[in-house]
Amino acid sequence: MGHEDECQCRPLGFLLGLPFAILALALSLIGAVIWIIGSVLSCLCPCFVCCARLANLAVDLIKMPIKVIRCFIEQIPC
Repeated sequence: MGHEDECQCRPLGFLLGLPFAILALALSLIGAVIWIIGSVLSCLCPCFVCCARLANLAVDLIKMPIKVIRCFIEQIPC
């Protein structure tokens, strides 16, 4: 087992990233609403293809809190 396997738990990185993850969580809720509206519009009318792209962007917003926490955890050395 390598050195990286021993350093999977980094509580300091988690604690530093938590306020930013909470902010990202608020954005992800907005992204969820945009995704629902975009999905409904793109299903109702095929001419709303741009809404499908907007829905894909919203999915990225929904995943943002996890990405933020992972980024902070990876930045803190063991």
